Amino acid sequence: MAEEKKSKKVDELVEEVAKLSVLELSELVTALQEKLGVSAMPVAAAAAPAAGGADAQAPVAEEGGNKTVVMTNSGPNKINVIKALREINPNLTLMDAKGMTEAVPAEILKDAKAEDAKSAEEKLKAAGATVELK
Repeated sequence: MAEEKKSKKVDELVEEVAKLSVLELSELVTALQEKLGVSAMPVAAAAAPAAGGADAQAPVAEEGGNKTVVMTNSGPNKINVIKALREINPNLTLMDAKGMTEAVPAEILKDAKAEDAKSAEEKLKAAGATVELK
């Protein structure tokens, strides 16, 4: 089995990570993404804004910069917000998404394209969350 070939250092890290809360795991993932310069966002997520149609209200001037989407309130229907979070980022586990709804304000997307940020904002607002674009 491949797990038996892990180094002692990896085993120790796994044990430490397993002790973290969902919020701490989310912070760890964000910190590692920043440190390593990578993103957990799938490439296919860029196609999602096309579903917005011609009624999309995103100003043309906003398309140039990177945006951060912050959920300030998850609203009364957390289940819909959890579904929206997992639609925005399919890599989120159910527990991660639930943790984000409980630990507001929560950073949903960081340094995202303006169109992706706008799409995420619309999905979360439709689910009943209060969202800010920064």
